[in-house]
Amino acid sequence: MKINKKYFFVIMGPVLFVLCYLFVPEFVCPEASARAAIGTVAWMAWWWITGPVDFAVTAFLPIALNAVFQMVDMSAVIANYASETILLLLGASILTVSWEETGLDNRIAAKCLSLIGSNLRHQIFFWFIFCALLSSILPNAVVCAAVTPIAVSMLRYVGEGDIAKSRVGSLLLLTIAYAAGVGGLASPLGGAMNLVTVDYLEQLTGQEYMYTSWVIRFLPITVILIISNILMLMIGVKKNEDLGGSKEYFIEQYKAMPKMSQEEKLSLILFLIATVLSFTRQLYQNLLPGLKPAYVFIICAMLSFFIRKEEGGRLMKWKSTQKKVVWELMYVFAGGLAAGTLINNSGVAENLGNLVANTNLTGGFVTVLVIVTLTLLLSDITSNTATAAVAIPIVISIVQGIGENPIPYVYVASIGVNLSYMLPTSIRAIPVGYGLEPKYMLKKGFPITLVVILLMSVLGYALLRFWPAFSTV
Repeated sequence: MKINKKYFFVIMGPVLFVLCYLFVPEFVCPEASARAAIGTVAWMAWWWITGPVDFAVTAFLPIALNAVFQMVDMSAVIANYASETILLLLGASILTVSWEETGLDNRIAAKCLSLIGSNLRHQIFFWFIFCALLSSILPNAVVCAAVTPIAVSMLRYVGEGDIAKSRVGSLLLLTIAYAAGVGGLASPLGGAMNLVTVDYLEQLTGQEYMYTSWVIRFLPITVILIISNILMLMIGVKKNEDLGGSKEYFIEQYKAMPKMSQEEKLSLILFLIATVLSFTRQLYQNLLPGLKPAYVFIICAMLSFFIRKEEGGRLMKWKSTQKKVVWELMYVFAGGLAAGTLINNSGVAENLGNLVANTNLTGGFVTVLVIVTLTLLLSDITSNTATAAVAIPIVISIVQGIGENPIPYVYVASIGVNLSYMLPTSIRAIPVGYGLEPKYMLKKGFPITLVVILLMSVLGYALLRFWPAFSTV
């Protein structure tokens, strides 16, 4: 990047903040703290997309600016940088360092390629379906954190380890992040945002909400989303484009590898224990309520430092391990959470909801379009759960105010709450931490966002009008 261009990108960040702080209309955000929050997000988005400074540096802007402008309580902002998800990502990153130390990463990569093949379209299809299915019953952050290192190992094996410069690598990591978001919509178990929605539905009806009802009502939506997302991701991918090498070649490569060493087995076992315990938490949460996925990964990461090589000596030591941990991953994720905290706690999200409430919506297609658009864009700048907590009660209030049944509109809002494509916030920070550039995410995510908003608005309205079950619980 040329020096003059870099300076321009650096300076434009604070300029955007000042413009938002001074010129966002008071009817949009009457409080100075809310305008400052909008300015902070604009500044972060600009620096993340243009990249004049390291992404992790940008992630600390919420702390710096909140210290000066006191938008929200600082403890709420700081908490994001030591949240459970950050610990989960740290634990997963340490465990994958042990893969590299033992050579397990190459073995896993060769196995994946021998099973899936190297055709890029097949790779996109496999990773999307795999992650979507997992995230339908598991928190999407856990799925994305567990699967991404596997894909990164595979990419390194075929010489695509520099994700920032690899179109193939960037596309596959983006596929995993998008799939984890889409799959979360398939059942209430897909994430806390769905449980928030379920809670509001139970308050509305005064009865227990059956999870099977959610699965049935969202099945056509999920199918359309999966198909449309895969097709959009495959745009520009040639039919015969591959990662290099045939499926048969990788089968031979895998067979030619030496017998798995003891330290490889232990590294794999620790990762599998962390993953399986995270995926089966419902089975033991009453017995061990404090053993959440984040802490499982941290415990297994700690145990990895006790693995000893067959020839003697410890496999991992902190001084060498810390150089390989993907710290940027955690800071970018935390920065996105912190930006969401500013937006929600300063009143920006609520003000936007109130603006929508005053637009005289009548409950038709335009209402569905506005709800999908607002919730999806809010999810891009804050967490999905926070968006649900803010948007769902506003949607209920609006729809009840015009005398309509709020249940189908709550379902419609849940679509946007689960989806987001453009900014490196929430789980989309995970591929960025591994090298994907946010400007690539914006480039791919913007057209997908437009298509999804249109598709989901049309489908949501059609289900509301022509499928009676969509208006019930």
